[in-house]
Amino acid sequence: METKVFPLTCTPPLLPSIPFQANTRTVYFKPRSLSCCAAMRKSTAKTKEKEEQLLDGMPKEYYDEEWQAQQREKTKELERLRKQEDDEEERMVENYREIGIRLKGYPEEDVKKAKKLVSSFIRAEEEVEEKIEEAAEKGELTELVLMVIWNRLDLARRDDEKDVIRSLDLLYRRVETEILKREATPAMRLLNDLLNMHDGFNDDEWMKECRKRMIDTFPREDPFSILAPPGFDIDQHAGPVRPPLEADDILLRVDFVREVDALLQEVRQEQSEEQIVEGFDPESVASKLKQQEKQRTIHKVEALLDLAISLKW
Repeated sequence: METKVFPLTCTPPLLPSIPFQANTRTVYFKPRSLSCCAAMRKSTAKTKEKEEQLLDGMPKEYYDEEWQAQQREKTKELERLRKQEDDEEERMVENYREIGIRLKGYPEEDVKKAKKLVSSFIRAEEEVEEKIEEAAEKGELTELVLMVIWNRLDLARRDDEKDVIRSLDLLYRRVETEILKREATPAMRLLNDLLNMHDGFNDDEWMKECRKRMIDTFPREDPFSILAPPGFDIDQHAGPVRPPLEADDILLRVDFVREVDALLQEVRQEQSEEQIVEGFDPESVASKLKQQEKQRTIHKVEALLDLAISLKW
């Protein structure tokens, strides 16, 4: 049985021809979109309701734009402070690293001994003077010991530990004085002892004590004492004829006068180059007090020099 295929054709319907009219006016009708606007309003209202439901537990200030601006400023300030703290911490770490590097030029064993010695000074408390003098006699007070104390003092200053700063500063000055005393000449050691004898009040009594100390220290300068050693009886022609073993440590008055006079000339030259401080700010007042104290010390040294020049047995 044969099947026949019938092709389907779709042809557009024929529109009746409309004659063109020249005066015909075309009118466009704008579609009404009220339904779309209503839908958008409903959607916005639903979104707002959802936001209000989500932010229901927030404080009232949250909706205030000024409050939010203040919070943003606070956040910026906190970030700035945090950055400032980080920079300060980094600077302190760098400073501590720099302090630790100072001792790298010394032998490690010597550094350990110096640290141990400084620790013993700190633990000694009231017996620190005896400890310092004992270490000085053993020759243990060196520049390295001063460097160790200075490092600890520097760390205390950076941490603003006032009590520790005061204690370490006194310890540093005491050890430095002892080192200078051991390295000084006999004349300078005597001058230091004479200055320390002053109690700060009675100058006349101090001068009497200094005169007595000078008489006990300087050898007599009369002809008999020059020709004969101490202890030799010039009348009986008996007594030791050899000078004592400590004759090399004898301090002559002329040597004392010469060294003290040279010291005064050097100090006066430095003093003439110093500028006069004016003002009443803390630094100026401290500088003035320091200059006044220095001037009083110079007057004391001048008085001791005059006493040594006019000394009579």
